[in-house]
Amino acid sequence: MTMTAHTDRPLRVLHVLRAPLGGLFRHVVDLAREQAARGHAVGLVADSLTGGDRANDELSALAPKLKLGVTRVPMRRNPHWTDLLAYRHVTRRIAECRPDVVHGHGSKGGLFARAPGLAPGAFPCVRAYTPHGGSFNYRPGTGIALLYMAAERILARATDIFMFESAYIGERCEANVPGARALKRVVHNGISLDEAIPVNPAADAADFIYVGELRSAKGIDTLIDALALLIARTGRRSKAVLVGSGPDAEALAARAKDKDIEDRVAMPGAMPARLAFPMGRVLLVPSRAESLPYVVIEATAAHMPIIATNVGGIPEIFGPYADRLIPCDDVERLAGEMQAELALQEDQLRHRADDLAAFVVDHFTISNMVDGIIAGYRDAIAAQCAKPAGATNAISTA
Repeated sequence: MTMTAHTDRPLRVLHVLRAPLGGLFRHVVDLAREQAARGHAVGLVADSLTGGDRANDELSALAPKLKLGVTRVPMRRNPHWTDLLAYRHVTRRIAECRPDVVHGHGSKGGLFARAPGLAPGAFPCVRAYTPHGGSFNYRPGTGIALLYMAAERILARATDIFMFESAYIGERCEANVPGARALKRVVHNGISLDEAIPVNPAADAADFIYVGELRSAKGIDTLIDALALLIARTGRRSKAVLVGSGPDAEALAARAKDKDIEDRVAMPGAMPARLAFPMGRVLLVPSRAESLPYVVIEATAAHMPIIATNVGGIPEIFGPYADRLIPCDDVERLAGEMQAELALQEDQLRHRADDLAAFVVDHFTISNMVDGIIAGYRDAIAAQCAKPAGATNAISTA
């Protein structure tokens, strides 16, 4: 196949990801759907072990819109011998689909999308990579971080363009994968205008709500500790709803019991964020590591009051209001912010939320996201056709 750099022709795009859940999955589904609606031929490869009925339903609804189809194959989160089977599956799909672009999402998706490009005689396509945090969210200097950064440096040789979802992750990549010659773009995640409609709390809403995965990086243990401190300090029997699923669910329930507040912490399981939002009055995001979390974009666009930590790309979402963010792992500070929010009148809470919503709705749209990614694909195709020998590209914002 000989690639051509026509700037307006429809593209053939194959997306590769691991787990069909969370913000990464939402990003790929939104992107694939909109690309298909714009006339591009799109396909998707995802893990078959995770996601449950919700992922099955979403992928079944999406599949008829994708000319290159949807396939699933087992993909483990951590390195596993079955990675060889997934690699073969993706390689076969590339040969069948003959895409202009193979776009890997997350660590495993990025591995399977780019590794075939290291082999002699690899199919000549653009290989794009969006980390979604992934490898770059591990604490620097740890054994696992060193292992993954070594892999990232090798895979960078087969990368034509990095599509960073936040400038923060772009900076982490620059620091850990120096000298990568791939194009680099920052293209923020986006939401639809339908999601900019305010959500009002239900009559029986809890004071606080968390929505997301239940795992250590999300800092939910600090939320539980802060809630216990708030109750002890004020005597108010505040309640928090933890919406989501994940490996730390049992440990978090045990922590609430140890703090003697198990009756003040509800864990209803996973559900779409917008359905969950009315269950709480203030969203808590006590994360230790993030890239550009969709739940923060969704909640701010829905005019929800929010307390979030100053990590990853969250300051990019808050923009001129980033001074409202707090440090992670600071139980005392989190409890203080929770107490301060409870002291505000409803109109004061709404005013603060409205200001932030106006900024987010203006800057974080699906249309902008897809425009930036398609433009990145076309730039990478043009660069590959020209076969430049230039130096590392500076990060720009699309």
